Amino acid sequence: MTNNLNKLPQDSFERITVDSSNAEKITKPSLSFWQDAWLRIRKNKAAIVSMFILIFIVFMAFAGPFMVEHNPDEVKMTHANLPPKVPGLEKLGVFDGVGKLGSKTVNLYELKKIDEYYWFGTDSLGRDLFSRTWKGTQISLLIAFLAAVIDVVIGVIYGGISGYYGGRTDDIMQRIVEVLIGIPTLVIVILMILVLEPGILSIIIAITITGWIGMSRIVRGQVLKFKNQEFVLAAKTLGASDARIISKHLLPNLMAIIIINMMFTIPSAIFFEAFLSFIGMGLQSPDASLGTLINDAYKFIAYQPYMLLFPSLVLSLLMIAFNLIGDGLRDALDPKMKD
Repeated sequence: MTNNLNKLPQDSFERITVDSSNAEKITKPSLSFWQDAWLRIRKNKAAIVSMFILIFIVFMAFAGPFMVEHNPDEVKMTHANLPPKVPGLEKLGVFDGVGKLGSKTVNLYELKKIDEYYWFGTDSLGRDLFSRTWKGTQISLLIAFLAAVIDVVIGVIYGGISGYYGGRTDDIMQRIVEVLIGIPTLVIVILMILVLEPGILSIIIAITITGWIGMSRIVRGQVLKFKNQEFVLAAKTLGASDARIISKHLLPNLMAIIIINMMFTIPSAIFFEAFLSFIGMGLQSPDASLGTLINDAYKFIAYQPYMLLFPSLVLSLLMIAFNLIGDGLRDALDPKMKD
């Protein structure tokens, strides 16, 4: 009797049929390596913000000089040392053209009877700092990107050949690298300036003479790691040529480390160019770069600090943005950093 009371009725159970054909079906969509990396880098807020800052600076570098009517190289001595003045903001008491004249604080635009607006002010020669700042940013970015591309091309080819062929070839190529890495970069720059005129070409050559060494050593180490793995040995067994193995099998596996290293090379090149121009060994006036603008501005920092503020701010933002993006890419492209 007790057993009948504890017995559950038949309608309490429902038969479930499982389709064996879908038992092992993967419901999550498959992602490529780059799609997975993008999903991971999106979680890095600092890298995403840095991307937007970098895009804005690059846009302003090319569009900024055309946003105002002033020529970046036009000299107007009557407009010299004017503080920033921006339409609309002047009514709020900021960027209103008020600056120091000796020990007095006066509106220099009214004093000199100037009706024009200079958003970043003017330098000691009356040149518009807004257009010159973005023109200088454009030149600095151009030098940095060219130097980085050349470094990547030379470094990948040199390191790839050295690591892939090994043996005597690797020994000879690495001895050359050791000789070059022992030469200070500043000495090479001085020699380039003695041979060539100071300018963009001499800076790019000086940066690229030794700048590719770091990339080549990283690539060589990765090629030594991959060249004896199964997929490379299988390609050799099937008769693939060395050029095909390098281009189709090794290079795609090196792209992540190449991109990461390039993102750290660009800010280094930007800073090096600014340093050379600051000490007078880079671009020469009237050419503008972030380094020349900072060099011209620091002499007047006590009286016109705005002259130093804007190019220094752009340079700092570029350095921070590139480094944060590089950190984000390193975390996203490194398989060991997966969640």
